[in-house]
Amino acid sequence: MDEFEIEHVEQPELQEPVFVEGLPGVGHVGKLVAEHLVEELDGDLVSRIYSTHLPPQVSVDEGVTQLASVEIHAVEASDVDLLVLTGDHQAQDTVGHYGLTDAVLDVAEEYAAERIFALGGVPTGELIEAYDVIGAINTESQREGLEAAGVEFREDEPAGGIVGVSGLLLGLGGRREMPAACLMGETSGYLVDPKSAQAVLEILQETLGFEVDFSSLEDRADEMEDVVRK
Repeated sequence: MDEFEIEHVEQPELQEPVFVEGLPGVGHVGKLVAEHLVEELDGDLVSRIYSTHLPPQVSVDEGVTQLASVEIHAVEASDVDLLVLTGDHQAQDTVGHYGLTDAVLDVAEEYAAERIFALGGVPTGELIEAYDVIGAINTESQREGLEAAGVEFREDEPAGGIVGVSGLLLGLGGRREMPAACLMGETSGYLVDPKSAQAVLEILQETLGFEVDFSSLEDRADEMEDVVRK
């Protein structure tokens, strides 16, 4: 197979969708948000992207295998169409991160996505009570709206920048003149963090103007609190 292959599963008609990325990362914050949107709002699989830069493995579900990939789902969220990227893996090397991001942006451009949101977590190194959301943008015009929704823009944070597909969506997206923002929930970095994911999802809701039930995220948060107490 080629280094990067896009498999088109469906061709939905979408009206200027917003592209949302949630691949695995710190606290699995972005992945939790993306999966929650797909599950709660009955997303439809649009595309899979395969790559020789993803781990050399298949997943197994009731004996049926699926080659490692990332998936893009179409989600109807009130009056907003979303394209939601999620999966179980990031690329394993620098070339893979760049190539995978370019393939993702190709799909976003194919559907004329009007803007991009990359989602993730920022590690604090300690357990926290208040979950702030830190932002980064590739065009200054996005700042005012995100600040109004509660996003904080801090000097020199996150330390070391944003790595992986989340960061490259802003960098490479900017080179394609695609407005992109990264929403990062504070998290200890030690555990899967549904509370941080909920904080990020609340900002996304406020910014895009849709509603989604939080019950399952809240249940997962309660389960994680039990784990922490033990």
